[in-house]
Amino acid sequence: DVQLQASGGGLVQAGGSLRLSCAVSGFTAENYAIGWFRQAPGKERGGVACISSVHGVTDYVDSVKGQFTISRDNAKNILYLQMNSLKSEDTAVYFCARGAGRAYDYRGQGTQVTVSS
Repeated sequence: DVQLQASGGGLVQAGGSLRLSCAVSGFTAENYAIGWFRQAPGKERGGVACISSVHGVTDYVDSVKGQFTISRDNAKNILYLQMNSLKSEDTAVYFCARGAGRAYDYRGQGTQVTVSS
């Protein structure tokens, strides 16, 4: 079965850092694009970062460029989202999803990130 499981969220003070993990199973992460998304209460879900298959080309939404870093450990089949200089507006549920063409076909349960100011 295809599964993606995000973890690593928590409560952090503004300016702090967190590293989220996305453990995948049922497929090889390196062979698919993987995206990180977030959804805050009362707001629409939005993409945060993505990494392409094979060559690992990364892309970020403008609001997190220079602040977040997406990476992949091919040996462990895990993806990471390193989040630095966190702000209250980064508070959201974060989840990862597997790319399928121009869409995403599987997403995992999210992990809550709360940034206190």
